Amino acid sequence: MTRARFAANATAVVLAAIIAFPLYWMVLSAFKPEAELLSSDPRPWTTAPTLESFRRVFTVDGLGGYFLNSALVAGAVVLLSLLMSFLAAVALTRFRIRGRAVLLVMLLVAQMVPVEALTIPLFFLMRQVGSAAPAFGLNHLGSLVLVHLAFSLPLAIWMLRGFVAAVPVELEEAATLDGASRTRFVWQVLFPLVAPGLVATSVLSFIHAWNDFLFAKTFIISATENQTLPMAILVFFSPQGNDWGAIMAGSALMTIPVLIFFVLVQRKLVSGLSGAVKG
Repeated sequence: MTRARFAANATAVVLAAIIAFPLYWMVLSAFKPEAELLSSDPRPWTTAPTLESFRRVFTVDGLGGYFLNSALVAGAVVLLSLLMSFLAAVALTRFRIRGRAVLLVMLLVAQMVPVEALTIPLFFLMRQVGSAAPAFGLNHLGSLVLVHLAFSLPLAIWMLRGFVAAVPVELEEAATLDGASRTRFVWQVLFPLVAPGLVATSVLSFIHAWNDFLFAKTFIISATENQTLPMAILVFFSPQGNDWGAIMAGSALMTIPVLIFFVLVQRKLVSGLSGAVKG
C-alpha cells in the first residue's frame, strides 16, 4: 500500500469516527442510568446499562399514531417525488423545451434558500391552501407532504436528469423500431436503467421527511392526532428539567427506520450517488 493510499484511508477512518461519535453518544446516553447522565464527569462508557429510558419513551400516549403519521408522510413524499422527478427528468432531457436551461438553474437556486426563511411564508400559504383544499391545509398531514415534496423535487430532478441523459438515444430508437411506444420505452426500459438514481433520491427524500421537526411543529398546530414522531420527543422537555435519557432513547429509536431503509437499498445507493456526480 502506497503512502498516499494509506494517508487517504487513515483520513477516511478519522472522518468516519468523528461523524459516528455523536451517534455513539446518543445511543450510549439512551442506555445510561440517570445518575450517570447528570454526572459532572461524563464518561464515554457505562458500567450499568439500563432500558429505563426506552420504557419511558414507550409510555408516551399516542406513540404508535405518531409513528404511523411519520411513515405515511415519508412514504407519500418518497413515492410522489420519485414519480414526478422521473417524469420531469425525462421531459427535460428527451424533449426540447423553451427555457430549459433557465429552469434547470432555477432548480439549483431553489436549493440555496434557507428553509427557516420560508417557514412563515409557507405557513400563510398553507392556511390559504386549506380554505380551498382542507386535506392540504394546516393541521393535516397533506400540508407536510406538499411542503416536503416541494423541497425534495428540485434536487431529485437534477440528480435523475444525469441518469436519463446517460441512457443512449440509440436505445430508444431501437425500441421504436421494434414497435415499442414512447410510453412503453419510458416505463419498461428507461425506468429500470435509472433505478440507482431513483434509490439515491428516495433516500434523501425519506430522511428529510422522516426527521422533519420544523414544519411538523409549524403546520400541525392543534390536531394532536396528526402529529409526527419528532413531536413525541417534546414531552420530555419541560421547564423543570429535560429528560435527556428519554430524549436520547427516542432519537435512537427514530434512526432505526432510516437504518432499515439504508440496508434495503444499500446495493444501489453507492452507484446512484456516483452516477449523479458523473451526470
